[in-house]
Amino acid sequence: QSGPSISETVIVAIVAIVATPITSLFNLSFVSSEIPKDWKAAAVIPLFKGGDTLDPNCYRPISILPCLSKVFESQVNKQITDHLESHHTFSAVQSGFRAGHGCNSATLKVLNDIITAIDNRQYCAAVFIDLAKAFDSVNHRILIGRLSSLGFSNDCLAWFTNYFADRVQCVKSEGMLSGPLAVSMGVPQGSILGPTLFSVYINDVALAAGDSLIHLYADDTILYTSGPSLDTVLSNLQTSFNAIQHSFRGHQLLLNASKTKCMLFNRSLPAPARPTSITTLDGSDIEYVDIYKYLQCLAKVFGPL
Repeated sequence: QSGPSISETVIVAIVAIVATPITSLFNLSFVSSEIPKDWKAAAVIPLFKGGDTLDPNCYRPISILPCLSKVFESQVNKQITDHLESHHTFSAVQSGFRAGHGCNSATLKVLNDIITAIDNRQYCAAVFIDLAKAFDSVNHRILIGRLSSLGFSNDCLAWFTNYFADRVQCVKSEGMLSGPLAVSMGVPQGSILGPTLFSVYINDVALAAGDSLIHLYADDTILYTSGPSLDTVLSNLQTSFNAIQHSFRGHQLLLNASKTKCMLFNRSLPAPARPTSITTLDGSDIEYVDIYKYLQCLAKVFGPL
């Protein structure tokens, strides 16, 4: 069976009866470093976005996990986030899925840096980096290595190794359920732990920014720099962009070049009609744009200042 077998409504209705056995089950999972196999099965519901009903790209996959697994993950997630935050694990330039580090604070930080550069009569340029299916591309071996480097115990590492092992998903549509398909990469869609684990996975990417500034928000990354000379700004930005691309490749995360954009700020300063191109490691030019919607959750549109 794939997907939820016991609804949240049912669990809430009988919580006084099932609380103790569920707690025992959770504790047993910790002790044995194993997770019930049924908790690793997801039902994927294709949500039609519009367009051609026969085109798979016109559907958004919604992953539904068993209710008990999400209750369990919420407890695990609280423990590891408390540990990570208390040890100041996350980079100061990483927001998203963290208390006090939401869309507003992330956008204000970037805007403040850009406006400060403009007030100082400096050129400022940015690359808005888009990754292709970042959450689905997480390499489990690399992630376990990240957790190990952060001091997680062998028992914890064994638990997370089992957490990723033997995961399957089925497609559920019009009352029909497909056969199971093994999932060997990525953090589980619809999970509680997934976003936190992804943040751990990409945390060290910021170290590659060099002389440029960077801000990470989930899989949205902005790389930007400023200075008195446009040529120097673009040269420094290219150097940092190259290093960031190498870092993402080391994480087995692929750049979506067509959705990655470049922008120049402070149009009051002289600039050529066609500024020097910022390019990918594969030699593709990144498109310059005049406006960009940064962080979809805020719908903040950046434009020339």
